[in-house]
Amino acid sequence: MADPNSEPLPKKNGLDGGSEDETVAAVENGVVVNHSGYRDQLKRQYSLLGLAGIAVTVDNAWVALGSSISVSILNGGPPGLIFGLIVALFYYTFIGLGLAELASSVPTAGGVYHWATIAGGPKHGRFLGFLTGWINFYGWMFDLAALVQITANITVSMYVIYHRDTYSFEPWHVYIAYLLVLWICILTVIFGNKLLPYTQNAGMFFVIVGGIVTIIVLAAMPKQRASNYFVWGSFDENNLTGWQGGVAFLLGVLNGAFTVGTPDAITHMAEELPHPRRDLPIAIALQIGLGFLYAFCFAIALCYAITDLGILQGGINTYPLVDIYLQATADGEGNQNLGATFGLLFIIWCASMLCCIGTTLTNSRIYWALARDNAVPLSSLFSKVNERLSCPVPATLFVAIIATGIGAIPLGSEVAFLNLAGSFIILTTVSYAIPFAANVLTGRKHFPKGPFHLGNSGFVINILAVLFITLFDTFYCFPYALPTNAEIMNYNSVILAGVVVITMAWWVVHARRSYPGPKVMGLYVVHDDQVLHGAAPGGGQEAEGFGEKKGKE
Repeated sequence: MADPNSEPLPKKNGLDGGSEDETVAAVENGVVVNHSGYRDQLKRQYSLLGLAGIAVTVDNAWVALGSSISVSILNGGPPGLIFGLIVALFYYTFIGLGLAELASSVPTAGGVYHWATIAGGPKHGRFLGFLTGWINFYGWMFDLAALVQITANITVSMYVIYHRDTYSFEPWHVYIAYLLVLWICILTVIFGNKLLPYTQNAGMFFVIVGGIVTIIVLAAMPKQRASNYFVWGSFDENNLTGWQGGVAFLLGVLNGAFTVGTPDAITHMAEELPHPRRDLPIAIALQIGLGFLYAFCFAIALCYAITDLGILQGGINTYPLVDIYLQATADGEGNQNLGATFGLLFIIWCASMLCCIGTTLTNSRIYWALARDNAVPLSSLFSKVNERLSCPVPATLFVAIIATGIGAIPLGSEVAFLNLAGSFIILTTVSYAIPFAANVLTGRKHFPKGPFHLGNSGFVINILAVLFITLFDTFYCFPYALPTNAEIMNYNSVILAGVVVITMAWWVVHARRSYPGPKVMGLYVVHDDQVLHGAAPGGGQEAEGFGEKKGKE
């Protein structure tokens, strides 16, 4: 429990736990601690513009939609793609509202990991937070691997455009490109911290301006366009899944979810912002809103440019947009415009590369936050921060090593990698549902009001978010097509169960006795289930024992 003799900070603007400096949660004996219960170790260098840059770049919505189109196009063709995106926006709006409220209340690098801890209260918070943190981390690791794989495919495709007659494809070519992309991102995150805000602003430029250019080209250049019926009404004839229409459509919403499904990414940057309580909700709104707008316009333009759905089925180590761009930019006689196609791919490559940097940044902060609370093996190593570089270097290198291994999976099994990449949505949304559900069950009483607060509607929004997550995650575990077999089976449910089992095993072996729970427990949760705001956790980072007593109560 927090020291009752500590001095709470003065409140400002009527916000519980607020202060003149919203990055400060408490002070004791002259030691300032942030909302995670630690002293700041990372530079708070991101403005709202920089944060928005990370949000839009990591989401990379229209690029993600186009890059995964070959997976979803069987679920009703263009109509399934477009209307599935609208449905994904609808239910992710409830998720985004819930995350924005929690980020505005308790902005920490742990994000959902810390929020589940607080929401669970003194009895269940330690376990719920531990489970949530690990599920969230696994989800983001699989997403990083998927994004790097996409960028590697684009890299190879840009070479192939001018060497189609002489190039002979080998899967290891993509893996070499994968390694180059990944380690460029890792080195940038470690050694280029001062440049990171500029890289993410550049990413926002390529996503926004590059998106406009791409949409205009796809709308203006094609000499042959698909019919209105093909784009808006051809669901039944393009439903090649074997499922009935309604089920096929709901399964196809996964592509829309993958497009807009990164709303917690920027919450892990909370300890690098001067105004996290105010700026995080704004950035989450921009991420979901702008992401949908661009993806929706791009989807329409892209679908009108498709004249042959068969070109979209080429496996994980191909990039289907190449052939669509070649069709869209060809002249009236069918002659391919290689320069225009290369230019459109270059826009996507730049946006994807910068997206991978932002996602690497997110992953390293998640693992570092877990290590800082002794939730991972070798926590004393992975919790270290090089304050000169403003980077948790060991945690970042660990992320790189794991991603290097995941990237080799397509060399042996494309289906296994596809399932891991697809499980990102299920794993991350489950990690959102846990704090939402716990918050409702504990009466939403453990969180102070931030600048963005849902008020009485919070109960309804949190409950709807959990129900939608449960519904769609259930469908996302259905087989992709009928009849199915071992090669094309959907293993997302197995992956989720595996992650939970591995996490539970680590809980039994290590956490049950040696994991004290994060320090946020001493800031926001006390034994009698009353919320304590503004109390210091016994001296911030210097007080290494803080939380141990609380975790064992």
